[in-house]
Amino acid sequence: MRALSRPRLLSLLLAAAAPVALASPLYGFVDGQGVAHVAVTPLDGRYQPLLPEPGQDAGAVPGKTMSRGSLLTWLEFAPEVKALQPVLREAERATGVDAELLKAIVTVESGFRAQRVSPAGAIGLMQLMPESGERYATKAERSGAPVEQRLRQPGHNVMIGARMLADLWRRFGSIDAALAAWNAGEGRVRRAGNKVPDIAETRAHVHLVLELYWALLQQRQHGRAERLSLTAPAPEAGGR
Repeated sequence: MRALSRPRLLSLLLAAAAPVALASPLYGFVDGQGVAHVAVTPLDGRYQPLLPEPGQDAGAVPGKTMSRGSLLTWLEFAPEVKALQPVLREAERATGVDAELLKAIVTVESGFRAQRVSPAGAIGLMQLMPESGERYATKAERSGAPVEQRLRQPGHNVMIGARMLADLWRRFGSIDAALAAWNAGEGRVRRAGNKVPDIAETRAHVHLVLELYWALLQQRQHGRAERLSLTAPAPEAGGR
């Protein structure tokens, strides 16, 4: 059994929801514990459309010029994304972190540009600082090339990022807090009580990564849902 409990919203989810989806759209969200919540109506502000009605796009992705649908199409067919798929799956096998979550982070952080370096010095696909590159590397890895050079290598960058995310997830106890620590730093998350701090940029980052993660999970055709909460709307007053 893997150490991390993660939703597998794949063929089982879509099959279970299919009779409902034929009659109406589905809404859902992934909470901080990685549990997928699905309903036939948006019960509160967290619920977002999962399957667009025929002829509709799923909406714009925050912070992106392309729509969510076109971004997902690009992620499915872009050569640079396809080339990285074996790397993502290997990191998933090694750490238990979903390849779809890693793909979402790479999309948001670097847009699959392995040589990208941020003004702050974050390097590569997952935009890792050299300090993190050293912290999460094995002794054998540290004895090789300099950390800045290693982090420009896609396989090494993704593996280090997956180890880091798995560690943050274990220590902070939820996906959203781990992603917030990734973006804003561990200290800010601890000061916020191991929750996402009230920083607009961090909240937007966490929202976008989880939104893409959710959509990518739906696309994956093999697997199973580990935890799923299907919620029916409350009966109307006077109804049976």
